[in-house]
Amino acid sequence: MTLGTHIRATLTLGLPLIGSQIAQNLITLTDTIMVGWYGVPELAAVALGGSFFHVVLILGMGFALAVTPMVAASAANGDRVQVRRVTRMGLWIGLGFGAVAMPAFLWSGPLLLMAGQEAQLSADTQSYLSVAGWGIWPAVLFLVLRSHLAALEFTRIVLWATLGGVALNAVLNWLLIFGNLGAPELGLVGAALASLATHLLMLLVLAVYAARKAGLREMELFARFWRPDTEALGQVFRLGWPISLTLLAESGLFMATMVMMGWIGTLELAAHGIALQIISLTFMVHIGLSSAATVRAGHAWGRRDVAGLRLAAWAALMLSALMVAATVALLIGFSRPLVGAFVSPDDPLRDAIVAVGASLLIVAAFFQLADAAQVMALGLLRGVQDTRVPMLYAMVSYWIVGVPCSYILGFTLGLGAEGIWWGLVLGLVLAGGLMMARFWTGAARVDHPAGGHAPS
Repeated sequence: MTLGTHIRATLTLGLPLIGSQIAQNLITLTDTIMVGWYGVPELAAVALGGSFFHVVLILGMGFALAVTPMVAASAANGDRVQVRRVTRMGLWIGLGFGAVAMPAFLWSGPLLLMAGQEAQLSADTQSYLSVAGWGIWPAVLFLVLRSHLAALEFTRIVLWATLGGVALNAVLNWLLIFGNLGAPELGLVGAALASLATHLLMLLVLAVYAARKAGLREMELFARFWRPDTEALGQVFRLGWPISLTLLAESGLFMATMVMMGWIGTLELAAHGIALQIISLTFMVHIGLSSAATVRAGHAWGRRDVAGLRLAAWAALMLSALMVAATVALLIGFSRPLVGAFVSPDDPLRDAIVAVGASLLIVAAFFQLADAAQVMALGLLRGVQDTRVPMLYAMVSYWIVGVPCSYILGFTLGLGAEGIWWGLVLGLVLAGGLMMARFWTGAARVDHPAGGHAPS
């Protein structure tokens, strides 16, 4: 395959994944916009609660993402039994993870108080999470099935399921947040109920598809689901836990900045939440391309095709670089209108929120390349089942460099909200550089035995 062929194959696989990532982000974006029009205090609670939920979900997401390269490599070798085994045990881990995670949502208020958040903000956030938190089970199980289907190149259904979730979430938000058409006006709780229903719908669509679609139903994914498979469970767990901690290190960096922003004030926290929503939307393109890169790399890895692995990597990186250029232009040219779309024109705090949020988006323009580099490198490294050293890189970059720099720049040097975000830049630049070097001097250079693993 030529580079052009790899680019076309990556786009064919990646475009539905990009669309589904954008659509999934639109669910949170819809919550932010609608709750923002309901009130600024509620917006701050949803921003904080959404970040809290995402950090917890990240821990389960690692095991779901581990399913992708394992299924891709097994499918490349024609081992359908192994495909079924690792996906089932990924679902098992997801069920167990939800049970462990749920108490964190039910008692999130005291945890946030210990983190230095205001009492009312903590109480509001717990009200939101005590309902939305039940979505942790369907959210993790959806991610496992999404990984399974993506690795087998059934990606369009993932897009359609997520688009259905966007529509359902918007309708339920409109009904339950504001009390339209005779529905009760529930505010934060209404947004939480809409989120829970959305996760359930998306899971149901993928589960039915995986069980009934020709080419998939023969795998009998859910037949005798109750039977344990300790060997496959151990394989998924060993590959998945470093991915979870890697993702947690990055998400924890953003959560730490959210907490620090809360120390400055509710207005800055609301602006921070809006800015994160905007850059998260553009970042979904890189997440989708990274997922496609994992599948393409996993197939090449299973076939011992190192030349194909390098070409697949270049194809994904070139597409990601084009998106970086477009994003920088967007953030620099339209920062104020983008932030202003999230706040009611009648809100007395609108001008202040827009000013802070726009300044943060200008900073975000500077770390697009580094952020894209680290997520693309992670996708490629997962494809060759190299997860432990990248985990260490992430921990050092984000927590030894990023978080301390955010604090020093934001508080010690008095740069405020912008200083906190410049700390993000430093952590992401270091992570992107280390992880890219890891891939290109390791798996992309040295041939490994069939079925082997990159050094970890």
